[in-house]
Amino acid sequence: MISTKNAKNIDVNGATVPFFEYEENGVKYYYFDSSQTPPPEPMVNAMVGLQLLKNGEKLVMINHKSPAGLFPKISGEFDFEENTLEDGRSIVVFNKKSNATSNTDFSQNSCSGGKCSH
Repeated sequence: MISTKNAKNIDVNGATVPFFEYEENGVKYYYFDSSQTPPPEPMVNAMVGLQLLKNGEKLVMINHKSPAGLFPKISGEFDFEENTLEDGRSIVVFNKKSNATSNTDFSQNSCSGGKCSH
């Protein structure tokens, strides 16, 4: 799923980790790994990454665990599929819904009440 041999590093405004872009089977992917970052960086990076997506493109996030606090914030506009890697990290693939019912508030990129679920 992550085709790093053809990936190129891209500049993403507001990101705290490197972002990469690659194409596979005619689909453009954006990829980042936030598994070594403390909260709220995974959510911050997910929110800036999601803003890159156009219809038909995908964002791949690797994180140390499920970014459960992120999902309710984006579910009106984005679909996602989550799996667990062999080493226990979480991999989430996001895509923009073609029939999105709401626009995501990308400024909501921190944890509420001082607790993070990512």
